[in-house]
Amino acid sequence: MLHLTRFVDPLPRPKKKQPFKQVKGNTLYEIKMLESNHTFHRDLGPSTIYGYDGQYVAPYFEVNRNEKVKVEWKNELPLKHFLPVDKTVHGAEEDKPEVRTVVHVHGGVTRADSDGYPDAWYTNGYEVTGPFFTRKVYEYDNPQQATMLWYHDHTVGINRLNVYAGLAGFYIIRDEIEKKAQLPKGNEEVFLMIQDKCFFENGEMYYPPEPTPNPYGVFPCILGEFFGDFIITNGKAYPYLNVEKKKYRFRILNAANARFFELSLDNGQSFEVIGTDQGLLERSVKVKKFLLAPAERIDVIIDFSHSSQRRINLLNSARAPYPSGDEVNEYTRYVMQFRVTSKQISSQFAKEQAVHDAKPLFLQYPYDKWKEEDAVKERALLLSEEKDEYGRPYMLLNKTTWSQPVTEKPKLHSIEIWKFINISEDTHPIHIHLVKFLLLSRQRFDKEQYLATGEVTYTGDKQRPLIYERGWKDVVAANPGEEVRVITKFTPYSGRYVWHCHMLEHEDNEMMRPYDVVPKFRFANPFYFINTVVRTISKVKRVMK
Repeated sequence: MLHLTRFVDPLPRPKKKQPFKQVKGNTLYEIKMLESNHTFHRDLGPSTIYGYDGQYVAPYFEVNRNEKVKVEWKNELPLKHFLPVDKTVHGAEEDKPEVRTVVHVHGGVTRADSDGYPDAWYTNGYEVTGPFFTRKVYEYDNPQQATMLWYHDHTVGINRLNVYAGLAGFYIIRDEIEKKAQLPKGNEEVFLMIQDKCFFENGEMYYPPEPTPNPYGVFPCILGEFFGDFIITNGKAYPYLNVEKKKYRFRILNAANARFFELSLDNGQSFEVIGTDQGLLERSVKVKKFLLAPAERIDVIIDFSHSSQRRINLLNSARAPYPSGDEVNEYTRYVMQFRVTSKQISSQFAKEQAVHDAKPLFLQYPYDKWKEEDAVKERALLLSEEKDEYGRPYMLLNKTTWSQPVTEKPKLHSIEIWKFINISEDTHPIHIHLVKFLLLSRQRFDKEQYLATGEVTYTGDKQRPLIYERGWKDVVAANPGEEVRVITKFTPYSGRYVWHCHMLEHEDNEMMRPYDVVPKFRFANPFYFINTVVRTISKVKRVMK
Protein backbone atom coordinates (compact mmCIF):
# COMPACT_ATOMS: atom_id res chain seq x y z
CA MET A 1 0.00 0.00 0.00
CA LEU A 2 1.12 3.52 -0.74
CA HIS A 3 2.28 5.78 2.08
CA LEU A 4 1.35 9.47 1.86
CA THR A 5 2.81 12.00 4.27
CA ARG A 6 0.09 13.97 5.98
CA PHE A 7 -0.33 17.74 5.99
CA VAL A 8 2.17 18.73 3.29
CA ASP A 9 -0.26 20.26 0.78
CA PRO A 10 -2.26 23.45 1.39
CA LEU A 11 -6.04 23.12 1.18
CA PRO A 12 -7.25 24.16 -2.30
CA ARG A 13 -10.14 26.61 -2.36
CA PRO A 14 -12.61 26.13 -5.24
CA LYS A 15 -13.04 29.02 -7.66
CA LYS A 16 -16.33 30.86 -8.14
CA LYS A 17 -18.07 30.20 -11.44
CA GLN A 18 -18.81 33.39 -13.37
CA PRO A 19 -21.87 33.81 -15.62
CA PHE A 20 -21.26 34.71 -19.24
CA LYS A 21 -24.40 36.81 -19.72
CA GLN A 22 -27.47 38.42 -18.11
CA VAL A 23 -30.54 38.28 -20.35
CA LYS A 24 -34.07 39.41 -19.42
CA GLY A 25 -33.72 38.65 -15.73
CA ASN A 26 -31.86 35.36 -16.29
CA THR A 27 -28.26 34.65 -15.29
CA LEU A 28 -26.66 32.41 -17.93
CA TYR A 29 -23.84 29.95 -17.36
CA GLU A 30 -22.00 27.46 -19.50
CA ILE A 31 -19.89 24.75 -17.91
CA LYS A 32 -17.94 22.05 -19.72
CA MET A 33 -17.31 18.50 -18.55
CA LEU A 34 -13.73 17.75 -19.58
CA GLU A 35 -11.13 15.05 -19.14
CA SER A 36 -8.14 16.59 -17.42
CA ASN A 37 -5.27 15.84 -15.00
CA HIS A 38 -5.06 16.53 -11.29
CA THR A 39 -2.44 15.84 -8.61
CA PHE A 40 -3.93 14.61 -5.33
CA HIS A 41 -0.74 14.79 -3.23
CA ARG A 42 2.75 16.24 -3.36
CA ASP A 43 4.28 12.77 -3.68
CA LEU A 44 1.91 11.46 -6.37
CA GLY A 45 2.03 11.92 -10.10
CA PRO A 46 -0.95 13.42 -11.97
CA SER A 47 -4.16 11.42 -12.36
CA THR A 48 -6.77 11.43 -15.09
CA ILE A 49 -10.02 13.02 -13.89
CA TYR A 50 -13.36 14.18 -15.22
CA GLY A 51 -13.99 17.73 -14.07
CA TYR A 52 -16.53 20.49 -14.54
CA ASP A 53 -14.48 23.01 -16.51
CA GLY A 54 -11.70 20.44 -16.09
CA GLN A 55 -11.24 21.34 -12.40
CA TYR A 56 -11.03 19.21 -9.26
CA VAL A 57 -12.81 20.48 -7.13
CA ALA A 58 -15.27 22.00 -9.62
CA PRO A 59 -16.00 25.75 -9.58
CA TYR A 60 -18.80 26.71 -7.19
CA PHE A 61 -21.98 28.54 -8.09
CA GLU A 62 -23.09 31.43 -5.87
CA VAL A 63 -26.62 32.67 -6.55
CA ASN A 64 -29.25 34.67 -4.71
CA ARG A 65 -32.60 33.37 -3.54
CA ASN A 66 -35.19 33.61 -6.36
CA GLU A 67 -32.48 34.43 -8.91
CA LYS A 68 -33.35 32.74 -12.19
CA VAL A 69 -30.38 30.80 -13.48
CA LYS A 70 -29.87 28.88 -16.72
CA VAL A 71 -26.99 26.45 -17.19
CA GLU A 72 -25.86 24.47 -20.20
CA TRP A 73 -23.88 21.50 -18.86
CA LYS A 74 -21.80 20.60 -21.93
CA ASN A 75 -20.45 17.06 -22.16
CA GLU A 76 -17.06 17.22 -23.90
CA LEU A 77 -15.75 13.96 -22.47
CA PRO A 78 -14.17 11.11 -24.46
CA LEU A 79 -16.24 8.15 -25.64
CA LYS A 80 -14.46 5.52 -23.50
CA HIS A 81 -14.44 5.68 -19.68
CA PHE A 82 -11.09 5.50 -17.88
CA LEU A 83 -12.75 3.62 -14.97
CA PRO A 84 -14.16 0.06 -15.22
CA VAL A 85 -17.78 -0.07 -16.46
CA ASP A 86 -19.86 -3.11 -15.46
CA LYS A 87 -22.20 -3.59 -18.41
CA THR A 88 -24.48 -5.98 -16.53
CA VAL A 89 -25.77 -3.06 -14.43
CA HIS A 90 -29.15 -1.69 -15.49
CA GLY A 91 -28.69 1.43 -17.61
CA ALA A 92 -25.07 0.61 -18.54
CA GLU A 93 -25.68 -2.33 -20.88
CA GLU A 94 -23.62 -3.13 -24.00
CA ASP A 95 -25.92 -1.07 -26.23
CA LYS A 96 -25.43 2.08 -24.13
CA PRO A 97 -22.59 4.58 -24.70
CA GLU A 98 -19.86 4.12 -22.09
CA VAL A 99 -19.51 7.80 -21.19
CA ARG A 100 -22.82 9.52 -20.52
CA THR A 101 -23.67 12.38 -18.17
CA VAL A 102 -26.59 14.26 -16.66
CA VAL A 103 -26.33 16.85 -13.87
CA HIS A 104 -28.42 16.99 -10.69
CA VAL A 105 -28.33 20.00 -8.35
CA HIS A 106 -28.71 18.04 -5.15
CA GLY A 107 -31.27 19.58 -2.80
CA GLY A 108 -32.51 22.03 -5.38
CA VAL A 109 -36.18 22.92 -5.73
CA THR A 110 -36.16 22.30 -9.46
CA ARG A 111 -38.69 21.53 -12.19
CA ALA A 112 -38.67 17.90 -13.25
CA ASP A 113 -37.13 18.44 -16.68
CA SER A 114 -34.15 20.28 -15.13
CA ASP A 115 -33.65 17.99 -12.15
CA GLY A 116 -31.15 15.62 -13.75
CA TYR A 117 -33.35 12.55 -14.13
CA PRO A 118 -31.04 9.49 -14.41
CA ASP A 119 -32.43 8.48 -17.82
CA ALA A 120 -32.07 12.02 -19.24
CA TRP A 121 -28.38 11.41 -20.00
CA TYR A 122 -26.47 12.52 -23.08
CA THR A 123 -23.07 11.97 -24.68
CA ASN A 124 -20.46 14.37 -26.07
CA GLY A 125 -22.19 16.96 -28.25
CA TYR A 126 -25.62 15.44 -27.50
CA GLU A 127 -24.89 12.86 -30.20
CA VAL A 128 -26.77 10.14 -28.28
CA THR A 129 -29.40 10.90 -25.61
CA GLY A 130 -31.36 8.89 -23.10
CA PRO A 131 -35.13 8.24 -23.20
CA PHE A 132 -35.94 11.13 -20.84
CA PHE A 133 -33.67 13.73 -22.42
CA THR A 134 -35.74 16.82 -23.31
CA ARG A 135 -33.51 19.89 -23.03
CA LYS A 136 -29.93 21.13 -23.29
CA VAL A 137 -30.22 24.17 -21.00
CA TYR A 138 -31.38 23.56 -17.42
CA GLU A 139 -33.34 26.19 -15.48
CA TYR A 140 -33.06 26.86 -11.75
CA ASP A 141 -35.42 29.31 -10.00
CA ASN A 142 -33.67 28.98 -6.59
CA PRO A 143 -36.78 29.68 -4.48
CA GLN A 144 -35.34 28.29 -1.25
CA GLN A 145 -33.62 29.82 1.75
CA ALA A 146 -29.87 30.32 1.91
CA THR A 147 -28.08 26.98 1.93
CA MET A 148 -25.21 24.96 0.49
CA LEU A 149 -26.38 22.51 -2.17
CA TRP A 150 -24.09 20.59 -4.48
CA TYR A 151 -24.17 19.49 -8.09
CA HIS A 152 -23.00 16.14 -9.37
CA ASP A 153 -23.48 13.54 -12.05
CA HIS A 154 -26.64 11.43 -11.84
CA THR A 155 -26.40 9.09 -14.83
CA VAL A 156 -28.16 5.75 -14.50
CA GLY A 157 -25.70 2.85 -14.21
CA ILE A 158 -22.41 4.83 -14.02
CA ASN A 159 -23.13 7.56 -11.47
CA ARG A 160 -20.62 6.02 -9.02
CA LEU A 161 -17.84 6.22 -11.62
CA ASN A 162 -18.57 9.75 -12.83
CA VAL A 163 -18.69 11.24 -9.32
CA TYR A 164 -15.56 9.31 -8.31
CA ALA A 165 -13.86 10.64 -11.46
CA GLY A 166 -14.50 14.20 -10.24
CA LEU A 167 -17.92 15.38 -11.41
CA ALA A 168 -19.03 17.21 -8.25
CA GLY A 169 -19.13 20.82 -7.06
CA PHE A 170 -20.78 23.26 -4.63
CA TYR A 171 -23.92 25.30 -5.33
CA ILE A 172 -24.45 28.14 -2.84
CA ILE A 173 -27.71 30.06 -2.36
CA ARG A 174 -27.61 33.37 -0.43
CA ASP A 175 -30.44 35.45 1.07
CA GLU A 176 -30.97 38.53 3.25
CA ILE A 177 -31.61 36.62 6.48
CA GLU A 178 -28.26 34.87 6.21
CA LYS A 179 -26.54 38.22 5.61
CA LYS A 180 -28.13 39.71 8.74
CA ALA A 181 -26.82 36.81 10.85
CA GLN A 182 -23.30 38.29 10.51
CA LEU A 183 -21.60 34.96 10.05
CA PRO A 184 -17.93 34.60 9.08
CA LYS A 185 -17.53 35.38 5.39
CA GLY A 186 -14.92 35.95 2.72
CA ASN A 187 -11.70 34.13 3.56
CA GLU A 188 -13.28 32.95 6.83
CA GLU A 189 -15.99 30.96 5.01
CA VAL A 190 -14.49 27.67 3.86
CA PHE A 191 -16.10 24.97 1.69
CA LEU A 192 -14.90 21.41 2.40
CA MET A 193 -15.68 18.47 0.11
CA ILE A 194 -14.55 15.22 1.78
CA GLN A 195 -14.10 11.97 -0.18
CA ASP A 196 -11.96 8.82 -0.18
CA LYS A 197 -9.75 7.45 -2.97
CA CYS A 198 -7.36 4.71 -3.99
CA PHE A 199 -4.30 5.27 -6.18
CA PHE A 200 -1.83 3.36 -8.31
CA GLU A 201 1.87 3.93 -7.52
CA ASN A 202 2.09 6.47 -10.36
CA GLY A 203 -0.70 8.63 -8.87
CA GLU A 204 -3.56 7.55 -11.14
CA MET A 205 -6.89 7.06 -9.38
CA TYR A 206 -7.80 3.43 -8.90
CA TYR A 207 -11.34 2.08 -8.73
CA PRO A 208 -11.48 -1.72 -8.26
CA PRO A 209 -12.82 -3.53 -11.35
CA GLU A 210 -14.36 -6.27 -9.21
CA PRO A 211 -15.02 -7.22 -5.58
CA THR A 212 -12.53 -9.44 -3.78
CA PRO A 213 -13.32 -12.32 -3.97
CA ASN A 214 -15.43 -12.31 -7.14
CA PRO A 215 -17.39 -15.57 -7.50
CA TYR A 216 -20.04 -14.10 -9.82
CA GLY A 217 -18.55 -14.71 -13.28
CA VAL A 218 -18.82 -11.02 -14.21
CA PHE A 219 -15.88 -8.74 -15.07
CA PRO A 220 -15.80 -5.80 -14.63
CA CYS A 221 -18.17 -6.33 -11.71
CA ILE A 222 -19.86 -3.65 -9.61
CA LEU A 223 -18.77 -3.45 -5.97
CA GLY A 224 -21.20 -3.69 -3.07
CA GLU A 225 -19.66 -0.45 -1.78
CA PHE A 226 -16.40 1.39 -2.45
CA PHE A 227 -14.09 2.44 0.40
CA GLY A 228 -10.85 4.22 -0.45
CA ASP A 229 -7.49 3.98 1.30
CA PHE A 230 -6.96 7.73 1.64
CA ILE A 231 -9.12 10.67 2.72
CA ILE A 232 -9.27 13.54 0.23
CA THR A 233 -10.46 17.07 1.01
CA ASN A 234 -11.03 19.51 -1.83
CA GLY A 235 -8.99 17.25 -4.08
CA LYS A 236 -5.94 16.85 -1.80
CA ALA A 237 -4.93 14.04 0.55
CA TYR A 238 -4.62 15.33 4.14
CA PRO A 239 -4.24 19.05 3.36
CA TYR A 240 -3.60 21.81 5.87
CA LEU A 241 -5.26 25.22 6.24
CA ASN A 242 -3.64 28.23 7.87
CA VAL A 243 -6.13 29.99 10.15
CA GLU A 244 -5.95 33.08 12.34
CA LYS A 245 -7.17 33.34 15.91
CA LYS A 246 -10.77 34.07 14.96
CA LYS A 247 -13.99 32.30 14.03
CA TYR A 248 -14.31 30.42 10.76
CA ARG A 249 -17.39 29.04 9.06
CA PHE A 250 -16.89 25.58 7.55
CA ARG A 251 -19.49 24.25 5.12
CA ILE A 252 -18.80 20.54 4.94
CA LEU A 253 -20.02 18.05 2.34
CA ASN A 254 -19.58 14.29 2.40
CA ALA A 255 -19.13 13.55 -1.33
CA ALA A 256 -17.75 10.03 -0.85
CA ASN A 257 -19.22 7.11 -2.76
CA ALA A 258 -20.14 5.11 0.35
CA ARG A 259 -17.99 6.16 3.34
CA PHE A 260 -19.55 7.85 6.36
CA PHE A 261 -17.51 10.40 8.31
CA GLU A 262 -17.77 10.95 12.06
CA LEU A 263 -15.83 14.15 12.57
CA SER A 264 -14.18 15.63 15.66
CA LEU A 265 -11.22 17.83 16.58
CA ASP A 266 -8.24 16.23 18.33
CA ASN A 267 -8.00 19.03 20.90
CA GLY A 268 -11.51 18.20 22.20
CA GLN A 269 -12.95 21.50 21.00
CA SER A 270 -16.64 21.80 20.11
CA PHE A 271 -18.20 22.67 16.78
CA GLU A 272 -21.00 25.24 16.78
CA VAL A 273 -23.53 23.80 14.34
CA ILE A 274 -25.50 26.53 12.56
CA GLY A 275 -27.04 24.65 9.64
CA THR A 276 -27.97 21.34 8.03
CA ASP A 277 -28.55 20.15 4.43
CA GLN A 278 -31.21 22.73 3.61
CA GLY A 279 -30.07 25.82 5.49
CA LEU A 280 -29.60 27.53 8.83
CA LEU A 281 -31.04 26.31 12.12
CA GLU A 282 -33.27 28.50 14.28
CA ARG A 283 -30.47 28.58 16.83
CA SER A 284 -27.01 27.09 16.94
CA VAL A 285 -26.04 24.00 18.95
CA LYS A 286 -22.64 22.83 20.17
CA VAL A 287 -21.38 19.29 19.68
CA LYS A 288 -18.03 17.53 20.10
CA LYS A 289 -18.59 15.32 17.05
CA PHE A 290 -21.12 14.66 14.30
CA LEU A 291 -21.83 12.01 11.68
CA LEU A 292 -22.10 12.81 7.98
CA ALA A 293 -23.57 10.19 5.65
CA PRO A 294 -22.81 10.39 1.92
CA ALA A 295 -24.43 13.54 0.42
CA GLU A 296 -25.17 15.12 3.83
CA ARG A 297 -23.94 18.62 4.54
CA ILE A 298 -23.37 20.49 7.76
CA ASP A 299 -22.63 24.16 8.47
CA VAL A 300 -20.38 24.75 11.50
CA ILE A 301 -18.35 27.46 13.17
CA ILE A 302 -14.96 26.66 14.71
CA ASP A 303 -13.54 29.33 16.98
CA PHE A 304 -9.75 29.37 16.96
CA SER A 305 -9.56 32.53 19.14
CA HIS A 306 -8.61 30.73 22.34
CA SER A 307 -6.61 27.89 20.89
CA SER A 308 -3.42 27.05 22.76
CA GLN A 309 -2.46 24.44 20.15
CA ARG A 310 -0.73 25.48 16.95
CA ARG A 311 -1.86 22.32 15.13
CA ILE A 312 -5.42 20.98 15.33
CA ASN A 313 -6.37 17.88 13.38
CA LEU A 314 -9.81 17.09 11.99
CA LEU A 315 -10.40 13.39 12.67
CA ASN A 316 -12.74 10.69 11.38
CA SER A 317 -13.91 7.75 13.52
CA ALA A 318 -16.71 6.17 11.43
CA ARG A 319 -16.50 2.47 10.60
CA ALA A 320 -16.73 1.36 6.98
CA PRO A 321 -19.23 0.14 6.04
CA TYR A 322 -21.21 2.01 8.65
CA PRO A 323 -22.14 1.10 11.35
CA SER A 324 -20.54 -2.34 11.84
CA GLY A 325 -17.61 -2.47 9.41
CA ASP A 326 -13.88 -1.99 9.87
CA GLU A 327 -12.50 0.60 12.28
CA VAL A 328 -10.49 3.52 10.96
CA ASN A 329 -6.75 3.10 10.47
CA GLU A 330 -3.86 5.56 10.25
CA TYR A 331 -4.92 6.53 6.71
CA THR A 332 -8.68 6.90 7.21
CA ARG A 333 -8.55 8.50 10.67
CA TYR A 334 -7.05 11.83 9.58
CA VAL A 335 -8.90 14.30 7.36
CA MET A 336 -6.97 17.59 7.44
CA GLN A 337 -5.08 19.95 9.73
CA PHE A 338 -5.68 23.52 10.90
CA ARG A 339 -2.53 25.55 11.57
CA VAL A 340 -3.25 28.37 13.99
CA THR A 341 -1.15 31.53 13.83
CA SER A 342 0.59 32.73 16.98
CA LYS A 343 -1.15 36.09 16.84
CA GLN A 344 -2.54 36.86 20.32
CA ILE A 345 -5.86 38.48 21.21
CA SER A 346 -6.38 40.97 24.03
CA SER A 347 -7.53 39.67 27.42
CA GLN A 348 -10.55 42.01 27.34
CA PHE A 349 -11.63 40.68 23.94
CA ALA A 350 -11.18 37.13 25.24
CA LYS A 351 -13.47 37.82 28.22
CA GLU A 352 -16.16 39.42 26.05
CA GLN A 353 -15.93 36.60 23.55
CA ALA A 354 -16.27 33.96 26.28
CA VAL A 355 -19.52 35.54 27.49
CA HIS A 356 -20.83 35.71 23.94
CA ASP A 357 -19.84 32.12 23.15
CA ALA A 358 -21.72 30.74 26.15
CA LYS A 359 -25.00 31.65 24.45
CA PRO A 360 -26.47 29.96 21.37
CA LEU A 361 -26.42 31.91 18.15
CA PHE A 362 -29.98 32.89 17.20
CA LEU A 363 -30.26 32.80 13.44
CA GLN A 364 -33.92 33.87 13.28
CA TYR A 365 -34.96 31.64 10.41
CA PRO A 366 -38.77 31.32 10.17
CA TYR A 367 -39.76 27.65 10.32
CA ASP A 368 -43.01 26.54 8.72
CA LYS A 369 -42.99 23.24 10.58
CA TRP A 370 -45.59 20.78 9.44
CA LYS A 371 -47.65 18.89 12.01
CA GLU A 372 -48.05 15.13 11.84
CA GLU A 373 -51.84 15.51 11.84
CA ASP A 374 -51.56 17.53 8.61
CA ALA A 375 -50.19 14.51 6.73
CA VAL A 376 -52.69 12.99 4.31
CA LYS A 377 -50.75 9.74 4.00
CA GLU A 378 -48.07 7.73 5.79
CA ARG A 379 -46.05 5.40 3.56
CA ALA A 380 -44.09 2.40 4.85
CA LEU A 381 -40.98 1.95 2.65
CA LEU A 382 -38.75 -1.09 3.05
CA LEU A 383 -34.94 -1.08 2.68
CA SER A 384 -33.66 -4.62 2.12
CA GLU A 385 -30.82 -6.72 0.75
CA GLU A 386 -31.61 -9.19 -2.05
CA LYS A 387 -29.66 -11.14 -4.70
CA ASP A 388 -29.54 -10.42 -8.43
CA GLU A 389 -29.48 -12.90 -11.32
CA TYR A 390 -25.72 -13.46 -10.86
CA GLY A 391 -26.08 -14.15 -7.13
CA ARG A 392 -24.63 -10.79 -6.16
CA PRO A 393 -26.09 -9.09 -3.09
CA TYR A 394 -27.77 -5.80 -3.86
CA MET A 395 -30.10 -3.40 -2.08
CA LEU A 396 -33.68 -2.59 -3.02
CA LEU A 397 -36.38 -0.11 -2.04
CA ASN A 398 -39.70 -1.88 -1.38
CA LYS A 399 -38.19 -4.93 -3.14
CA THR A 400 -38.67 -3.21 -6.50
CA THR A 401 -36.13 -2.29 -9.17
CA TRP A 402 -35.62 0.98 -11.04
CA SER A 403 -37.65 0.00 -14.10
CA GLN A 404 -40.73 -1.38 -12.33
CA PRO A 405 -43.93 0.72 -12.35
CA VAL A 406 -44.08 3.81 -10.13
CA THR A 407 -45.73 3.10 -6.77
CA GLU A 408 -45.27 6.44 -4.94
CA LYS A 409 -47.58 9.14 -6.37
CA PRO A 410 -48.06 11.97 -3.85
CA LYS A 411 -50.46 14.76 -4.79
CA LEU A 412 -49.05 18.19 -5.54
CA HIS A 413 -48.90 20.39 -2.39
CA SER A 414 -49.82 17.42 -0.14
CA ILE A 415 -48.05 16.64 3.13
CA GLU A 416 -46.95 13.04 3.71
CA ILE A 417 -44.96 11.05 6.24
CA TRP A 418 -42.50 8.57 4.77
CA LYS A 419 -41.17 5.93 7.13
CA PHE A 420 -38.12 3.93 6.08
CA ILE A 421 -37.96 0.42 7.55
CA ASN A 422 -34.39 -0.89 7.30
CA ILE A 423 -33.97 -4.67 7.46
CA SER A 424 -30.49 -4.65 5.88
CA GLU A 425 -27.13 -4.55 7.69
CA ASP A 426 -26.10 -1.11 6.42
CA THR A 427 -27.08 2.42 7.30
CA HIS A 428 -28.57 3.94 4.14
CA PRO A 429 -28.56 7.70 3.43
CA ILE A 430 -31.97 8.22 1.78
CA HIS A 431 -32.40 11.26 -0.48
CA ILE A 432 -35.72 12.49 -1.88
CA HIS A 433 -35.45 14.83 -4.87
CA LEU A 434 -37.37 18.15 -5.05
CA VAL A 435 -38.34 18.43 -1.38
CA LYS A 436 -36.90 19.25 1.99
CA PHE A 437 -38.11 17.37 5.03
CA LEU A 438 -38.01 17.25 8.81
CA LEU A 439 -36.84 14.15 10.65
CA LEU A 440 -39.60 13.17 13.10
CA SER A 441 -38.29 10.11 14.92
CA ARG A 442 -36.22 6.96 14.96
CA GLN A 443 -37.51 3.75 16.55
CA ARG A 444 -35.96 0.31 16.95
CA PHE A 445 -37.90 -2.77 15.91
CA ASP A 446 -37.48 -6.56 16.01
CA LYS A 447 -35.86 -7.29 12.64
CA GLU A 448 -35.97 -11.09 13.05
CA GLN A 449 -39.69 -11.02 13.72
CA TYR A 450 -40.22 -8.79 10.69
CA LEU A 451 -38.34 -11.25 8.49
CA ALA A 452 -40.49 -14.09 9.85
CA THR A 453 -43.91 -12.40 9.81
CA GLY A 454 -43.66 -9.12 7.91
CA GLU A 455 -44.91 -7.25 10.98
CA VAL A 456 -43.14 -4.38 12.73
CA THR A 457 -42.82 -4.94 16.48
CA TYR A 458 -41.13 -2.04 18.21
CA THR A 459 -38.48 -2.77 20.83
CA GLY A 460 -38.02 0.79 22.06
CA ASP A 461 -39.64 4.19 22.26
CA LYS A 462 -39.52 6.78 19.51
CA GLN A 463 -36.28 8.74 19.70
CA ARG A 464 -35.96 12.38 18.73
CA PRO A 465 -33.45 13.28 16.01
CA LEU A 466 -29.90 14.02 17.12
CA ILE A 467 -29.49 17.62 18.17
CA TYR A 468 -27.72 18.57 14.92
CA GLU A 469 -30.37 16.84 12.75
CA ARG A 470 -33.27 19.06 13.84
CA GLY A 471 -33.25 21.37 10.86
CA TRP A 472 -34.33 21.08 7.24
CA LYS A 473 -32.86 17.99 5.61
CA ASP A 474 -32.79 16.31 2.20
CA VAL A 475 -30.82 13.21 3.26
CA VAL A 476 -31.59 11.02 6.27
CA ALA A 477 -29.44 8.18 7.61
CA ALA A 478 -31.66 5.11 8.11
CA ASN A 479 -29.94 2.71 10.50
CA PRO A 480 -30.34 -1.10 10.44
CA GLY A 481 -33.19 -2.44 12.57
CA GLU A 482 -34.69 1.03 12.75
CA GLU A 483 -37.78 2.79 11.44
CA VAL A 484 -37.07 6.40 10.48
CA ARG A 485 -39.96 8.82 9.91
CA VAL A 486 -39.76 12.08 7.95
CA ILE A 487 -42.46 14.58 7.05
CA THR A 488 -42.45 16.58 3.83
CA LYS A 489 -44.61 18.64 1.49
CA PHE A 490 -44.53 17.81 -2.22
CA THR A 491 -44.36 21.30 -3.65
CA PRO A 492 -44.09 23.47 -5.76
CA TYR A 493 -43.74 21.38 -8.95
CA SER A 494 -45.35 18.23 -10.31
CA GLY A 495 -43.65 15.67 -12.52
CA ARG A 496 -41.35 12.69 -12.24
CA TYR A 497 -38.59 12.71 -9.63
CA VAL A 498 -36.57 10.06 -7.81
CA TRP A 499 -35.76 8.88 -4.31
CA HIS A 500 -32.77 6.67 -3.57
CA CYS A 501 -29.95 5.59 -1.32
CA HIS A 502 -27.01 7.95 -1.76
CA MET A 503 -24.35 5.27 -1.40
CA LEU A 504 -23.45 5.46 -5.07
CA GLU A 505 -22.84 1.75 -5.62
CA HIS A 506 -26.29 1.04 -4.12
CA GLU A 507 -27.91 3.78 -6.19
CA ASP A 508 -26.34 2.52 -9.42
CA ASN A 509 -27.41 -1.05 -8.69
CA GLU A 510 -31.21 -0.64 -8.30
CA MET A 511 -31.53 1.12 -4.91
CA MET A 512 -33.29 4.01 -6.63
CA ARG A 513 -36.93 4.49 -7.52
CA PRO A 514 -38.91 7.04 -9.55
CA TYR A 515 -41.87 8.80 -7.96
CA ASP A 516 -44.52 11.07 -9.47
CA VAL A 517 -45.81 14.30 -7.96
CA VAL A 518 -49.31 14.29 -9.41
CA PRO A 519 -51.26 17.52 -10.00
CA LYS A 520 -54.99 17.66 -9.22
CA PHE A 521 -55.63 17.58 -12.95
CA ARG A 522 -53.09 15.15 -14.41
CA PHE A 523 -52.20 17.19 -17.49
CA ALA A 524 -52.54 20.66 -15.96
CA ASN A 525 -48.76 20.79 -15.55
CA PRO A 526 -46.82 20.91 -18.86
CA PHE A 527 -43.77 19.15 -17.39
CA TYR A 528 -45.92 16.23 -16.28
CA PHE A 529 -47.38 16.10 -19.78
CA ILE A 530 -43.93 16.15 -21.43
CA ASN A 531 -42.66 13.36 -19.20
CA THR A 532 -45.76 11.29 -19.94
CA VAL A 533 -45.27 11.69 -23.71
CA VAL A 534 -41.57 10.77 -23.43
CA ARG A 535 -42.40 7.64 -21.42
CA THR A 536 -45.06 6.61 -23.94
CA ILE A 537 -42.68 7.03 -26.90
CA SER A 538 -40.01 5.00 -25.08
CA LYS A 539 -42.46 2.16 -24.43
CA VAL A 540 -43.53 2.12 -28.09
CA LYS A 541 -39.88 1.96 -29.22
CA ARG A 542 -39.18 -0.97 -26.88
CA VAL A 543 -42.24 -2.85 -28.17
CA MET A 544 -41.22 -2.25 -31.80
CA LYS A 545 -37.74 -3.66 -31.09
